[in-house]
Amino acid sequence: MAFRLKLVPDHTSFDFFRHQVLTLGFSVVMVIISLVATAVMGLNFGIDFRGGTTIRAESAQTIDVGAWRSELQPLGLGDVVITEVFDPSFGEDRNVAEVRIQAQNDEGSVAPDTISEIETALQKISPDVRFTATESVGPKVSGELIMTAVWSVLAATGAILVYIWLRFEWQFSVGAVAALIHDIIITVGIFAVAQIKFDLTIIAALLTILGYSINDTVVVFDRLRENLVKYKTMPLRDVMNISVNETLSRTVMTSGTTLIALITLLVLGGDVIRGFVFAMTWGVVIGTYSSVFVAKNIVLMLGITRNKEKADPSSKFFSEKVEK
Repeated sequence: MAFRLKLVPDHTSFDFFRHQVLTLGFSVVMVIISLVATAVMGLNFGIDFRGGTTIRAESAQTIDVGAWRSELQPLGLGDVVITEVFDPSFGEDRNVAEVRIQAQNDEGSVAPDTISEIETALQKISPDVRFTATESVGPKVSGELIMTAVWSVLAATGAILVYIWLRFEWQFSVGAVAALIHDIIITVGIFAVAQIKFDLTIIAALLTILGYSINDTVVVFDRLRENLVKYKTMPLRDVMNISVNETLSRTVMTSGTTLIALITLLVLGGDVIRGFVFAMTWGVVIGTYSSVFVAKNIVLMLGITRNKEKADPSSKFFSEKVEK
């Protein structure tokens, strides 16, 4: 007999609406906090969106950020941000820092001679310092990238709205898109609070989160549509509970295996992809949560027309569970 790993029993009967006020309230609070944090604290935009030059420097000696900043101040480079990079895979003799310099004039990039001056200045403090990578983006290009990133997220969300509307009903599309917006806003809020670098790779992660989250939501909605035909007289709330329970094992196994791979990359993948992997990891968690506790709650509030004449009266969000 073959051994099968089961994280969730084949048949469960959890009441996912038992604490619906708390779960939906928690989501609303998290969205508000994220919006406020993003507006007040702002995002730590990377070189892609701010314009300027980022230099990656490595040294065997411990990096003194204050001393580095003081040494670069006489060069008159304007806004200079020095950030030490920490990574578990780095040895004791490998210290890495990112030196971010604001856009210079209209070009944005720092001239090669200036980069040589920066390296010479830093070698006074750390003689073995070396520059392993240099990246420059002009201010005009960075502004265009911001608008392109915003439009790409909006276009993906709009396409998903139309797709769900055509495949199911408009209530399903509103619920699905509300869950996606919930996921994106909270993910961006986490980046604002933690001040993690926000660049083009994070936009790629957000678009991936959209696809992953909607996939999980569609699985639940597809089972719900089947059960609406199967249980024609059962209250909508109960049909939704049955649908989520029937897909729970698939949801847990899919999210669990995805998280195993992402957490491995988060720990061992290095600092270059850490922001992207962190966004993906958080996106899987919040996307699974929203598929179970946000999307279906929105659909329940809006109600579903189970026949051509009238909507199901049991679809009221705060309705009491009807005994069968």
